[in-house]
Amino acid sequence: MLSSEDFLFFGVIARSGSLADASRRLNVSAPAVTQRLKALERRVGVRLIDRSLRGLTLTDEGELLAAEGAAIVDAIEQLDERLGRRSTTVRGKLRIAAPYGFGREFVAAAVSEFVQLYPEATVALELSDHPASLSSDSWDVVIHIGALNSTNRLVTTLAPNRRIVCASPTYLQDNPAIKKPEDLQHCRCLALRENDEDVTLWRFSRPKCSPETIRIKPFMSTNDGAIMRSWALAGLGVIMRSEWDLADDLASGSLVQILSDWRAPDADVVALLSARDGRSRRITAFLEIMRGHLHPVPWRVPAQS
Repeated sequence: MLSSEDFLFFGVIARSGSLADASRRLNVSAPAVTQRLKALERRVGVRLIDRSLRGLTLTDEGELLAAEGAAIVDAIEQLDERLGRRSTTVRGKLRIAAPYGFGREFVAAAVSEFVQLYPEATVALELSDHPASLSSDSWDVVIHIGALNSTNRLVTTLAPNRRIVCASPTYLQDNPAIKKPEDLQHCRCLALRENDEDVTLWRFSRPKCSPETIRIKPFMSTNDGAIMRSWALAGLGVIMRSEWDLADDLASGSLVQILSDWRAPDADVVALLSARDGRSRRITAFLEIMRGHLHPVPWRVPAQS
């Protein structure tokens, strides 16, 4: 007989690109994952995955187990949630996905406070360079920063966040002055590739002026915000980046804002919630803690508040 733990285990396998990837997600060794998978296949009497150099592929039986198992686990969790609502206890598993840098800086601390306040709850936190692209059925809360192309989830804003164009004093001293957006076309610009956005298209607006859209030619690009920030600090070029990541550098003068009278599109910090149970007790409790960590907005200097 299969248990809910079997369904959860195989669900991780189904979402992983390899057994090594699954072992990292499960926080166990790869041989342990292989042995458990073989034991599961023996119990059900069929092969569940095919392995090749290109990764894992679910067999028809594996697809069936993954789909039906997810539905069973979901039903169990819904029942547990409904029973939990009859008490004031926050319990059950909370699954959170967040961007790497912001997750380390702000979300991890909120998770620590959550589990200390609610010891009957457990948390799975996964950091990703594109959390909004993760399966909507796998996560209770997805922290996202920036524009959303489309979503079938509920969206709630956690904190305001601007995008700021800046460079190091060294870069600005050694290169022509940047007085208007079109001057950026002649600069060494650095691009951060994230969230499936067109990162070479920089948009600006200003009161009583027509919006301007500039197509930059990236001198360097990366999908890691920390790397791009380090490049900017080293004087390698101009960046457009969220203020949450730049506040300390701007305050110290290590980076200098450019085109301060122009405004790039905002990139607010939002939480994407399941449309089915977006207001469960544990999710509501976590969002309250998360908002507490973000208010007053930690990256806003008094003059901007």
